[in-house]
Amino acid sequence: MPLVCLGLSHHTAPLEVRERHAFPVSRMTETLIALRDYQAVREAVMLATCGRLEIYAELEDYETGIKQLKAFLRNFRHGGIEYDISAYLYALPGMQAAEHLFRVATGLDSMLIGEAQILGQVKDAYIQAQKARSLGKTLHALFREALKAGKAARAQTAIGNESVSVSSAAVAYAKQHLGDLSELSVLIIGAGKMGALAAKRMKQAGAGAIAVANRSFHKAQEVADSLGAAHAVELPGMTQALKAADIVVASAGASHFVLTPDNVAEAMLARPQRPLFVIDIAVPRDADPEVARIPNVRVADIDALKGLVEETIDRRREAIPQVEEIIAEHVDRFEQWYRSRFAVPIVASLVRKAEAIREREVDRLFARCPDLTQRERMMITGATLTIVSKFLHGAVTKIREGATGDRAEALSLARMLNELFDLQEPAQEPPQPLERPSVPV
Repeated sequence: MPLVCLGLSHHTAPLEVRERHAFPVSRMTETLIALRDYQAVREAVMLATCGRLEIYAELEDYETGIKQLKAFLRNFRHGGIEYDISAYLYALPGMQAAEHLFRVATGLDSMLIGEAQILGQVKDAYIQAQKARSLGKTLHALFREALKAGKAARAQTAIGNESVSVSSAAVAYAKQHLGDLSELSVLIIGAGKMGALAAKRMKQAGAGAIAVANRSFHKAQEVADSLGAAHAVELPGMTQALKAADIVVASAGASHFVLTPDNVAEAMLARPQRPLFVIDIAVPRDADPEVARIPNVRVADIDALKGLVEETIDRRREAIPQVEEIIAEHVDRFEQWYRSRFAVPIVASLVRKAEAIREREVDRLFARCPDLTQRERMMITGATLTIVSKFLHGAVTKIREGATGDRAEALSLARMLNELFDLQEPAQEPPQPLERPSVPV
């Protein structure tokens, strides 16, 4: 049952491909339930962010499972794509998959190293898989360990020091190209986490006026109220707000373009000589690429932000060796657990048999000695439990240690225990070590 990560990210796929395969959080449970129908996929967690789409899975068979995962990405919600998705995918087996997830959770694999949002996104992916019941023991252990690694990295190193996020990068990008923002008006489209953070950062940067537009006016009002110096806008009335804006930060991530050539052109007719700077940080994009063809309109998407805040990122890079030590520690811990799993049925069977014998003999003793007091019965029961526990402790420890060592020796030990104690437990083949080979997709 091999462990694998199949995905695409900002390292391998351009924005126009990533947005075609974006899965909104609101549909993640539905998506994972659909993925459960693929027979070779035993467990699955999907991590979807603005920079990546990754499926972590335990498969019945590697080759069949990879084919089914690729078919799922090709067909679910995105049938009839005109390109070969395999050209953008990477498949990471075993230890590579585990180590990659820990790099993601600690922020080392983000577009902006150490970004704050990624750990919460990994946690959300874990929770969504729990809701969809697509999570089994392997991925439960893997994601719990990844969350621990991410928390340790942020607590023990400087990888998360200073504010660097996609939203703050958008503000930095605006300042880099427009200079002082104090005389400029800003329109934030989207009142989710990124939109709220972008609005907050714009206020901190001294933007002259801020408007927040959202599908839910109530949510837009909440974000505007939290700033104290902003106002909410009805999304249908966004064209009017565009007429007054100098900067637009779009973060809605809607299933359709929010900024279209029609509504932007209509807004620009009212201010033809006044430039409009659109920073689209949504995936899928909020701004139709054709908007950039309108005179005096400039559009930057999320990939344009990669080269920003280098000074802060450089300071964070100094923490990378420490973070990699934390990752190695948690990868080793997960590998030890993963390789010891095959011992669980043997240990459980051994304990069950010992407990059955203990209960049977204690019941027989109590039947022969009906005059025993309740306290005496409790003392006898406690003594027998202690004897069995101490007797089994050494054997259980050796079984678990053997499971993480030499595979042939571990299998031999399992067979020997089956024969010695007549456990009637099939001696399962221990899992293969989590190798690090490079596996093409």
